Amino acid sequence: MTALRLGLLQWQVGRGGGVAGWAARLDAEVAAAARQGAQLLVMPEYAPLELAAGDAPDLERELRVACDAAVAAVDAARAVARRHGVWLLPGTLPFRDGAAIRNRAPLIAPDGRVAFQDKHVMTRFEAEEWGVEAGAPPAVFETPWGRIGISICFDLEFPMLVRAQVEAGAWLIVAPSCTDTIAGFNRVRIAAAARAMENQCFVAITPTVGAAPWCGTLDVNRGHAAVFGPVDRGFPEDGVLARGALDAAQWVFCDLDPAALAVVRQQGAVRNHLSWPPAPPPCRVVAPE
Repeated sequence: MTALRLGLLQWQVGRGGGVAGWAARLDAEVAAAARQGAQLLVMPEYAPLELAAGDAPDLERELRVACDAAVAAVDAARAVARRHGVWLLPGTLPFRDGAAIRNRAPLIAPDGRVAFQDKHVMTRFEAEEWGVEAGAPPAVFETPWGRIGISICFDLEFPMLVRAQVEAGAWLIVAPSCTDTIAGFNRVRIAAAARAMENQCFVAITPTVGAAPWCGTLDVNRGHAAVFGPVDRGFPEDGVLARGALDAAQWVFCDLDPAALAVVRQQGAVRNHLSWPPAPPPCRVVAPE
């Protein structure tokens, strides 16, 4: 496995423009990151949904438009990835899957090949307001840098999902997110740091920022991108390898070497990967005597 230059975009939410408008903006953003040498580019959860935004909030219409445009949006993102020769996760979109709607992230190779990761656990808003349903279990994806995993926002808060990916060989977990409160952002941030520490892997988060016109009310998305590693020898004392400015539209870049994880897994203070059981340990029920 070789070192990777990762680019995380704190995506400023825009309005409208359809697939063509969103694709043009995506192309400009990817071009800027490619000039900085980024090889894997990650946009936030729901970043493409601005393509469905109208002049006034209409949740039902916007969801319908986004679902109808999902395939075209992925095709547009594939063209961008091919044009700039990068691996690209352009955000997540709602996809129709039979009678269900899934929140789905495409991972696109430089030659246009694409694989998908569904959000596995639904937030209350997605389940009740959008009618989005739970998707496929976590997967790992083969890349030139080895296997990586995708954990979409809320999924990161469930330790066993990331653990399954790491046990399947993932050394990096990328987590596109969309949070409209600092509390929500902090849940993702704290979960990312915890998953990196307990699995001795890298976890990268990146959020949407700014006003979100696709919701029933004008929410303001909050957060910043960050990359976390083990809190152990050879790494920063707080485990933070990179972070962006809060609520600012910007790229955050980080160079990651999977070989550094191999060293800390053998010589570090935490050895979870050596000592954890293959399944969760049984939990006893004990009553005072």
